[in-house]
Amino acid sequence: MLLLASLLLPSDAAAAAAPKGPIVLAILTPDAPLEEGEYLWEPQRAPAGRIEIVADVARDTLYVYRGGVEIGRTILIYGADEKPTPLGSFPILQKQVHHVSNIYNAPMPYMMRLTWDGISLHGSGDTVDNRYATHGCIGLPDEFAALLFRAAKLGDKVTVTRNWLPQFYGA
Repeated sequence: MLLLASLLLPSDAAAAAAPKGPIVLAILTPDAPLEEGEYLWEPQRAPAGRIEIVADVARDTLYVYRGGVEIGRTILIYGADEKPTPLGSFPILQKQVHHVSNIYNAPMPYMMRLTWDGISLHGSGDTVDNRYATHGCIGLPDEFAALLFRAAKLGDKVTVTRNWLPQFYGA
């Protein structure tokens, strides 16, 4: 486990304009980069505190923090160019285990709604393949989505951004 001693402050104007995620105190250090459908889930690293989620659409990766300590990470898929995933900070507005999109008639298991116009975190099959895209949602491996669904609460913050913490996760 890598402990970070300083506050994470933006280093330039572009970073200052980016959505603000959680203050990070510790990150997971996997032995190898995650492959499609793989995930890390170690909730025991921070047993108490509020969940904060960061979806990095430039790195195809979702990070989960509790009390500033990273407890989960997985590969994600996001909106295609014609239906992009919006950047910003969003509270979880609604949760539903078995949800079907009323627009696309597609299953969205472990749905956690971020906007009232249909943007959600949800399961997208056992293998999330980076060659595919959603209609603006953030798709996760089903097993990871189920774990996150159980841990997250209504109102927990989800930050959708690009190039989250390059000093720790790479440029």
